[in-house]
Amino acid sequence: MSSLALAIFDCDGTLIDSEIIAAEVHAENFREFGLEIDAGEIAGRFAGLTGARMLELLAEENEIRFPDDFLKRANEEIDLRLGRDVKAIAGADDVLDRLDLARCICSNSSSERLRISLTHVGLWDRFRPYVFAAKEVGTRREKPAPDVFLYACKEFEVTPEQAVVLEDSVHGVAAAAAAGCRVVGFTGGRHSYPGHSDSLSDAGAETVIARLSDFPAVAEALGGWERA
Repeated sequence: MSSLALAIFDCDGTLIDSEIIAAEVHAENFREFGLEIDAGEIAGRFAGLTGARMLELLAEENEIRFPDDFLKRANEEIDLRLGRDVKAIAGADDVLDRLDLARCICSNSSSERLRISLTHVGLWDRFRPYVFAAKEVGTRREKPAPDVFLYACKEFEVTPEQAVVLEDSVHGVAAAAAAGCRVVGFTGGRHSYPGHSDSLSDAGAETVIARLSDFPAVAEALGGWERA
């Protein structure tokens, strides 16, 4: 019998193929400031971090001061494109049909962005009200802090060891591992990059999958296997 009781999904790059859309918007905006960073590099390096932290790092490295409204304008464009263009990761509905666990979402995105994008792909009603935006619940600390995962476990009255997390970013995997959850890495989004799987393993993923359809079987296997 599985020891798992809860499946926790990251959203961007895991349930919906959104990381590359956000990265494309940022790449376009950075060019205005002479920064030639392509969308693939942005997605690979900054996936799982907040936009504010990304700007902090780039400002320090390049000695650039971004305008106060930079993120606001970028986020408005990202929300527009997500609501119009984003697609679910292949197999998302089927996986939710097959997964015999309670489920929720833990994300660094805002609840409004999550609502917009998940509604567009038809997944919002499959999770609500259990869609947790890290900066809006509990301690309001975002990944790579483990807090949002601990919050979700408390809400479902399970221990972290009874939760399996699916994450596509190094920061998300590290956060879930720090919380004490079982962690599966995911590399099936369009933003995936060479070495992605190894990076997720190094961050604490117990295994890594490239097809979302593999998640139910992997979760079942993890549930029957005790960690050392």
